[in-house]
Amino acid sequence: MSSFVDQVIIAIAAGDGGNGKRSFRREKYVPEGGPDGGDGGNGGDVVFRADHNLHTLLDYRYRREHKAESGANGGPCNMTGRSGEDLVLRFPVGSLFYNDETGEYLGELTHPDEELTLLKGGSGGWGNARFKTSINRAPQQTKEGTPGDAMRIRVDLKLMADVGLVGYPNAGKSTLISRISAARPKIADYPFTTLVPNLGVVGWGEEQSYVVADIPGLIEGAAEGKGLGHQFLRHVERTRLIVHLLDPASPEEGRSPEKDFVLVNAELARYSPALADTPQVVVVNKADLLDEEEVAALRDRLAAVTKAEIAFISAATGEGTGELARELGKRLLKLDRDEKEKRDNPQ
Repeated sequence: MSSFVDQVIIAIAAGDGGNGKRSFRREKYVPEGGPDGGDGGNGGDVVFRADHNLHTLLDYRYRREHKAESGANGGPCNMTGRSGEDLVLRFPVGSLFYNDETGEYLGELTHPDEELTLLKGGSGGWGNARFKTSINRAPQQTKEGTPGDAMRIRVDLKLMADVGLVGYPNAGKSTLISRISAARPKIADYPFTTLVPNLGVVGWGEEQSYVVADIPGLIEGAAEGKGLGHQFLRHVERTRLIVHLLDPASPEEGRSPEKDFVLVNAELARYSPALADTPQVVVVNKADLLDEEEVAALRDRLAAVTKAEIAFISAATGEGTGELARELGKRLLKLDRDEKEKRDNPQ
């Protein structure tokens, strides 16, 4: 069974407030001691915290119910009950939260250590000391604590990566990510080797790095559920740069790098129109199998279907992978500068 889980439904409940206490002071030599019932403690909140060390929702597949600690009841001598501890649940960066019954969007975690408090604990009830008045010196009534918020929550995970690797199955995405990062995905020469997205950190320049995600292979019809890619298209939505990897040596009849390019882009656009506007770098893998004339001819054919920059590499031999990693880093820096300029100089 895969250890990668990117959607779960969990039942969450904040702590209930403790009840107020009914009590009267009874001490020797203290006449008319009066009411001294204390208030109940507040229930604990449920806090969602982003943890950059987590990359899956696997823990919540097996434990689906979570409840914060309830507040303690009030005590005699005007003692307030102890408040319940908050329940802190850790999720991967990129987790989105929805009310499972209504579909309402509740929030998301986009930065490490970011917190969301979506469910509040109940308030503690009042002890009978609260009800004492000039005409009611021995009140019997108390107030119960209120229940904490409760909800069934759907959690969707969208991996937070700077660069997304997309392409047909067996284009070499897993091999490439293993070349440019420390990620070690499963690699084999048959389709759909990659069954889950893989994340890798690519170091380049002077102490600079970015995160790259290897998205399982897309095929025609992926946006409607064909193949495996439809399960993971959500993970490419947040990438800032797409590397479109092409296989020049596909043995399947009717396929070609330029046809694969058009088909995969059509699936991305059908899934989310915004993906069509994400900057792309087109990379032809397995360049070690091509001679100079074949490279030139393929470059011309691709130039007819895209204006994106085209690079030729060999993930198997490492040819061109270092240059590609540095070029992607430079492209991301330029995107950072362009975004900052737009923020500083809004139209």
